[in-house]
Amino acid sequence: MSELKDVFLEVRRGFSPDRVVADPSLNHAFLLACRREGLQGSDVQLNTRLLSLRKRGVLPGLKSKRTSFSDRDDYIFASEIAVRHLERKHGASLDRIICDPVLASEFDAIAGRIAPGYTPLQYRWAALNLRKTRRLRPETLGHAIEAAKIELVCAEDLTLTDLPLGQGLYVFYDDEKTLYVGETQNLRKRIAKHLEHSDNKGLARWLWQASTSALRLEFHVLPPNTSTRVRRAMEAELIRSRRPVFNVAMT
Repeated sequence: MSELKDVFLEVRRGFSPDRVVADPSLNHAFLLACRREGLQGSDVQLNTRLLSLRKRGVLPGLKSKRTSFSDRDDYIFASEIAVRHLERKHGASLDRIICDPVLASEFDAIAGRIAPGYTPLQYRWAALNLRKTRRLRPETLGHAIEAAKIELVCAEDLTLTDLPLGQGLYVFYDDEKTLYVGETQNLRKRIAKHLEHSDNKGLARWLWQASTSALRLEFHVLPPNTSTRVRRAMEAELIRSRRPVFNVAMT
């Protein structure tokens, strides 16, 4: 652990462990230095051990330069969608996503498609800020009931016949907020109904006025033996955590 600490102090440029893991350039320098010093472990393991240094009291009194971005509000929702999607798709925590270069790249790509024009560090730092401000409530049922498939697509690229006929959950987003969360026994039929003429008046008005380029759909295909009761409990959990504007609040 002392060798890892020495490497971190060498490459950190005054920044915290979180910044060294989340910043692609600093993380590259950190991992190269770890290899140079002969430290064992995968990239994921080394990054995870670095994040644990402060929690384990190895860095008492460490002062770090502050990281902040003035335009964070322009893309923070993209970061939220990306981390929620990967949590469900891979069962990965935010720490795992940030520590794993493969998952981090997938996270960057999703956030970049939703709010293009920002850096990987900006997207990742926004996600860490969401957790710090307690806006990433755990979705425990989503980890307990594993979906057979989870996809996130832009509405203008959506072909309804490609949607599964099975049961599941679905979430509509635009570029700034979660619009609606639902559950259904037939994803294709239910989503087609929304896109043709939603029975939710608020969502229907939004869909009528908006461009399909701004609309995104995330759908979760659930196992055939999932009961209606469990499916509705999962819907309620998504409503609580993602705060859609066109659902009735569930307490």
